[in-house]
Amino acid sequence: MSATETTPVTRVAIVGAGVIGNGWAARCLARGLDVVVTDPDPAAEKRLQAAVDTAWPTLEKRGLAEGADRNRIRFTTDLEDAVAGAGLIQENAPEREDVKRAVLAQIDAAADPDAIIASSTSGLLPTTLQADCENPGRVMVAHPFNPVYLLPLVELVGGERTDPEAVERAAAFYRSIDMRPLIVRREIEGHVADRLMEALWREALHLVNDGVATTEEIDAAVVYGAGLRWSLMGTFLTFHLAGGEGGMRHMLHQFGPALKLPWTKLEAPELTDELIDRVADGCEHQAAGRSVQELEARRDEFLSRLIDLVSEYWPEAEGIEGRI
Repeated sequence: MSATETTPVTRVAIVGAGVIGNGWAARCLARGLDVVVTDPDPAAEKRLQAAVDTAWPTLEKRGLAEGADRNRIRFTTDLEDAVAGAGLIQENAPEREDVKRAVLAQIDAAADPDAIIASSTSGLLPTTLQADCENPGRVMVAHPFNPVYLLPLVELVGGERTDPEAVERAAAFYRSIDMRPLIVRREIEGHVADRLMEALWREALHLVNDGVATTEEIDAAVVYGAGLRWSLMGTFLTFHLAGGEGGMRHMLHQFGPALKLPWTKLEAPELTDELIDRVADGCEHQAAGRSVQELEARRDEFLSRLIDLVSEYWPEAEGIEGRI
């Protein structure tokens, strides 16, 4: 049966009620699905409800799917109970290989035969994660970005034993909840987006550590410079325009040699107590007394408006669908 012929997923199980798991829950609820969330910590239910409370006003503004109801959610500490009957199970256990392998094997043993099993891991390889599963063909990575209930990108990565059809089925599901699946061509630690973000993050830490700039100044450099362009064009198309009429070819011939200059360090600096204090103090200064909840609300309103703007200038009709 092809991805387009499979029965639509109407029930999702979320394993792990942390920031990412709760974000998945809110997104799925907003798209009209039944959601069961499981976590071994009974106190996680309260955090789950608080997370949905935070996300829901923004989701309502963006428009809820027919049948969407924040009450179509159930919490349980019983993993087997949670995954039974779910068409897709999203695993969000702590980012430790041994923990995720064990949890995924437990999910695989309890899940319905046709269920898709996806891990939200930000860096672990699917081949490793599926090693202890009896049915590894339906196990893959589906890595989202925070806040999951707003940001559309999800990186899909299959392992050595993942069935390509299962990846296509997963892509169809994530599209159905208004996400943009990027099927990564081959597995690599950190996938695609996190590798890019980590490179920038390492350089930012060096700039703070070396006294070149404060956290506020570095963030301003991103927000008012590269970040504005990246929101629409990404890295490559931005540099394509930098080459003028000659495009990327001219840009590489003209500026390519500078890539050999030792501008960047790539390896992260030692996280000394002094550097940790400098970075943390800088962030607290930037927050200017605003709570994390206040900053999240500000972020969500901005992202919601930005997503609409990017969609207006980079619509699916331009051929993006099918590639991401």
